[in-house]
Amino acid sequence: MHLRILTPHPGILAFYDGRVPGYRFAERDNWVDDGALSLGIASYALILGDEALVYDTGTTLAHGHAIRTHLESIGIRHLRVILSHWHRDHIAGTEAFADTEIIASAQTAAHLVAQRANLESDTRWPPIRPLVAPTTTYKGHLTLALGPTRVALIHVNIHSDDATVLWLPDARILLAGDTVEDTVTYVAEPDHLATHLTDLARLKALFPRHILPCHGDPDVIASGGYGPGLIEATLRYVTHLTSRTDTPLQDLLAADLAAGNLTWFAPYLEIHRLNLARVRADAR
Repeated sequence: MHLRILTPHPGILAFYDGRVPGYRFAERDNWVDDGALSLGIASYALILGDEALVYDTGTTLAHGHAIRTHLESIGIRHLRVILSHWHRDHIAGTEAFADTEIIASAQTAAHLVAQRANLESDTRWPPIRPLVAPTTTYKGHLTLALGPTRVALIHVNIHSDDATVLWLPDARILLAGDTVEDTVTYVAEPDHLATHLTDLARLKALFPRHILPCHGDPDVIASGGYGPGLIEATLRYVTHLTSRTDTPLQDLLAADLAAGNLTWFAPYLEIHRLNLARVRADAR
């Protein structure tokens, strides 16, 4: 692993891996490299005293153990885990936290039950075996306390219909999971794009000062995260996708790149190609 531990804000750690030139998790075809480490991915921890809320558990079980080992090494004794959504690259390390409370939206729990056989099989290598299920679920909204800090869990349908974002209203920080992504969002559910736009508008209406996505530029994350322009750029991109027009990605994003809402990372050319193909196929 090439795990980097970043501190975007006091009391927030980002455990970042990927975007390492020449490095692959495995030579054989695998989902860890393709779409996770190739794009770069972060899990987060909110810490206060000897408590931590862990937001996603890493792309492999080794990541999960590394996150937990580091937290315990700095004196964390009380852990709770929150899953941003059910996709492999966000839940693969959960076994390392099997003795803790694991919180997710009810929709995430339902997806994990439905997908258990697939996730634990060798069909897409490496398997997540055993799959560790959430112990606590919520619907719509749930507020947790980390000392005096309020942490709101909000269920939205963006990228995946089970997404949970974390909102810290006092600091106006949004931990966004995969609901926004730099350079462009990954469209997993093209039939839900209209709902994605509605829920992106909900996130914009929170007026966040800082946005910490799971997939993004590590330097931007380390410096405090993205501004609200990341949501606005995602709204524009998804709106463009609904037109199914094949515009070169650099031209499409030119204004947001110039404004600093996004950074350019060339592997997202392939993500854009796949997004457009999915949207067109869904329209048939």
